[in-house]
Amino acid sequence: MRVRIAVSQLNQTVGDYEKNYNNMKNHIEQAYENEADIILFPELSLNGYPPEDLILKTSFLDDSQKYIDKIIQFSKNKNMKIVFGAIDWDVETYNSAFTVFNGQLLDKFRKMFLPNYSVFDEKRYFIRGRKPFMFEMNKIKIGVTVCEDLWVPNGPALAYSKSGANIILNLSASPYSKSKHLSRTQMVKSRASELSSWIVYSNLVGGQDEVVFDGGSLVANPYGEIALQAPLFEEGLFTIDIDPYEATRANLREGKRKHYSESIYEDVESLKIDHIFTKKTRITPVIKEYQDVYEQLYLSIKIGLKDYMHKNGFKKALVGLSGGLDSAIVAAIASEALGSENVLGVLMPSKFTSEESIRDALKLAENLKIKTKKISINNMFNLFLDELKEHFEDKEEDITEENLQARIRGNILMALSNKFGYMVLATSNKSESATGYSTLYGDMVGGFSPIKDLYKTEAYKVARKYNELKGTDVIPENILNKAPSAELKFNQTDQDTLPPYELLDEILFRYIEREMSIDELIESGYEKDMIKKIIKMVDNNEYKRRQSAPGIKLTERNFGKDRRLPLTNGYKIWEKY
Repeated sequence: MRVRIAVSQLNQTVGDYEKNYNNMKNHIEQAYENEADIILFPELSLNGYPPEDLILKTSFLDDSQKYIDKIIQFSKNKNMKIVFGAIDWDVETYNSAFTVFNGQLLDKFRKMFLPNYSVFDEKRYFIRGRKPFMFEMNKIKIGVTVCEDLWVPNGPALAYSKSGANIILNLSASPYSKSKHLSRTQMVKSRASELSSWIVYSNLVGGQDEVVFDGGSLVANPYGEIALQAPLFEEGLFTIDIDPYEATRANLREGKRKHYSESIYEDVESLKIDHIFTKKTRITPVIKEYQDVYEQLYLSIKIGLKDYMHKNGFKKALVGLSGGLDSAIVAAIASEALGSENVLGVLMPSKFTSEESIRDALKLAENLKIKTKKISINNMFNLFLDELKEHFEDKEEDITEENLQARIRGNILMALSNKFGYMVLATSNKSESATGYSTLYGDMVGGFSPIKDLYKTEAYKVARKYNELKGTDVIPENILNKAPSAELKFNQTDQDTLPPYELLDEILFRYIEREMSIDELIESGYEKDMIKKIIKMVDNNEYKRRQSAPGIKLTERNFGKDRRLPLTNGYKIWEKY
């Protein structure tokens, strides 16, 4: 006997019930045509994830229940268990997995372990569940878990296994960060092997504000081997035939269940369901190889940008083209995500802009097949200087005049945005954002900041990966080789103000991602004065980052949902050294 399970990997939109319901209907129909016994959807697949404070609106909760009822009705005469995620509420709200069959709600499992770290705020919205739930189909035992419940070693999955579960289903909304797929895959493999059970893991895909879900749904057999591996960053329905008694044989051979540590859940509620298994021609499941880390970063930025634009009703974007690396990457990925015809590049040269930068920007636009506008800022800059001359009397030129140029450019971009309805894409990277090497209301303007969480050294590698994927130097080689410069004064380079990016990014990673102290950084071999300078720049520019456009989370700790520091902050650690 084999159980055919269809794993749904969907790109849903928070709060768009009709769209989300129709997406689910389509996969239910496909699974039914493929003679699936069970279809598994991701976490909160009906509502979208994360719904955040929409959960505080009773109308949102009422609509959730209406669409739960519609799915129950749609399940009639399908002879297939449908397991999907939605908000369950009475007096309180729960993050739940609903199991429905032939027009009836069989039961619901309420998520037990509510994450409250990084991008997750589930304890703000949900009450934890108390009862594990398992259903039986002709003596085949199937347990249900939601996301974090599987990551916890002594959680409900252990209770299911002790009760003889052949299969454990997991509905997930696991966001992307660099190399996250490795820990996720290892976790699923480890749980399957530890518990001598099949693990079926369904993950969301697509962009939601600053978060991107990367899919990569998995099935692991009871020996911890991957039996199905869905692609990253792609929607789809992926089907596998499971031999449920493989779990029984693995347990008998290994004797694992006799030696388990105690689960905190001893009583597992079990529901017996009659199910007619039909003979089917066995299918070969997908095992999709994952892309390397820099292609993943590129794909994450691409889907995050595309979804943010389209889900918010924007079709066209504009980018200020400087002839530098960051604007080149943003323009290139925007062209891939939105189509070249929907991207406008704006050149805004000044007297400090080199002919080389203009040539590079125009060559990039030609390669991308995007339209350009060229608007000189010289006259506007001179007008500002003339009007401010008497007010700046006896003051030397400094960063003020540099920032004026950036803010003039920001005004031009926003004027074009207002007039033509384009969304401005900011082009600052994480190294600049961390150190404040960007101008408020200048190069920071924009509705979305695609590479906000991409370190400068990684930006070069993503650009080279992009060229490799395209098979040609779409981003001109000169852009990748020349010294980076803001070109706000003659002969300026970034390294006039910042350490070399290779060194800067190492320190930033250790300070931001790893929370290393100054003492620990010194012990790691970095020079004390340099560390103090960098940390002072990072901490003093929190106010700038708070005013920046949202951008895609790519690292373990992005500026925003992950790393939250008070603006008014008297803890100046660098002053102690």
